[in-house]
Amino acid sequence: MKRAAVLSILVAVGLLAVAVIAEAQQPAKSPPDRIPNAVSLSVNAARVEAFRQGLRKLGYVEGKTYS
Repeated sequence: MKRAAVLSILVAVGLLAVAVIAEAQQPAKSPPDRIPNAVSLSVNAARVEAFRQGLRKLGYVEGKTYS
């Protein structure tokens, strides 16, 4: 009976360790593919600029991390 209890504890600790390691990995930060543009830039200029400002606040640099 003690052997089964020790084995159960070891399995639980192993599963916990795997969960902690998996949670610690952060996904790579990927830039947006492109600026959404359903209408011409002249009509949508204010929205496009607001979008670009939001990207700058998040740390993206136009021409380097996105185009």
